[in-house]
Amino acid sequence: MRQLKPNILEVGAIDWERRLFDELIPLPDGTTYNAYLIKGSEKTALIDTVDFTKTEDLVSHLIDAGAGRIDYIVSNHAEQDHSGSIPDMLLLHPEAKVVTNPKCKQMLMDHLHIEEDRFLTVEDGQTLPLGDKTLQFFYTPWVHWPETMCTYLQEDGILFSCDFFGSHLASSHLFVQEEAKVVQDAKRYYAEIMMPFRSAISGHLKKLAPLNIEMIAPSHGPVYNRPALILDAYRQWVNDPPANKVTLAYVSMHDSTRRMVDHFTEALMERGIEVERFNLTHADLGELAMSLVDAATVAIGSPTVLVGPHPLAAYAATLVNALRPKARYLTVIGSYGWAGKMPDQLQQILSGLKAEFLDPVVVKGLARDETYVALDDLADRIAAKHKEAGLVA
Repeated sequence: MRQLKPNILEVGAIDWERRLFDELIPLPDGTTYNAYLIKGSEKTALIDTVDFTKTEDLVSHLIDAGAGRIDYIVSNHAEQDHSGSIPDMLLLHPEAKVVTNPKCKQMLMDHLHIEEDRFLTVEDGQTLPLGDKTLQFFYTPWVHWPETMCTYLQEDGILFSCDFFGSHLASSHLFVQEEAKVVQDAKRYYAEIMMPFRSAISGHLKKLAPLNIEMIAPSHGPVYNRPALILDAYRQWVNDPPANKVTLAYVSMHDSTRRMVDHFTEALMERGIEVERFNLTHADLGELAMSLVDAATVAIGSPTVLVGPHPLAAYAATLVNALRPKARYLTVIGSYGWAGKMPDQLQQILSGLKAEFLDPVVVKGLARDETYVALDDLADRIAAKHKEAGLVA
């Protein structure tokens, strides 16, 4: 139980040990499930809950906060790490109503089997008085589910943003302390979860801009008492053009592809292009996702396994395609033994991106002198494309 402002408390849970989210996303720094208690002069509201595994922590913190009665449980997002404790809260507080939008209501009924008469639905922009405090709700669909919304506490200027602006970071600090560290964790979170929805997020940033936001209280990670820190970062990640950078993800079995990657890396660097390189046999995929946020070109290096790309290269291509980075150009380098369709298959996997595919460099067997010349030519083409796009300082 920690105080944001008088009568506004954080009552959620810290998950210090969790290392994987959705059985997919690495959590090197653990995470938090933030829930916020607002005590108005007439009504009390709980903003989101916690993952069901941490329900006891939530209950304990509410007892410590003296929350004898909860009138409203606001659900900004139906995903279970925020909604999982709602059924238990409703058992403990039979007078409480779940406040959410109609789409989130249906999802909560589907996922948690909450009865329909326990809901109070709100429209976009609608307010809910708590006495001396007023909640206002703003629909923010596709950050990162279709039903998401934010809750704004008007009198105190606090935006309860749920996953929006969040970071997977377990910390004993309620507020941001190490700004650079928090922004990096928020960038990882954005890259892994939010990046496919850049267009929607851009619109939501404009929608929230008129609000007098003094504090942003997400449902993962620390609270921003300097909101410009994360707002400026999001505007950059969403709206700025990509950098003069190549994200190069590769795997090599018998050293031919690795030699090509080494030469290609040097060729790009000699042309003034930043390279972020990831060996897929041991790379942190979260760091790969972060690199994609502002890379102008994505290159995948792969040997051929039987007749297709190495499974790790195929997985990386699938990840890139799913995350929809703002990269302008794509290419493939690699080698094969007897079947040369690997680059075509990777290009097909990457077909969801609105990016130009540059002719690949693929060799049968071990790279030869002409292979390295072709890699130099590919580096020249990338440098020219970056310059034409105005990405070179």
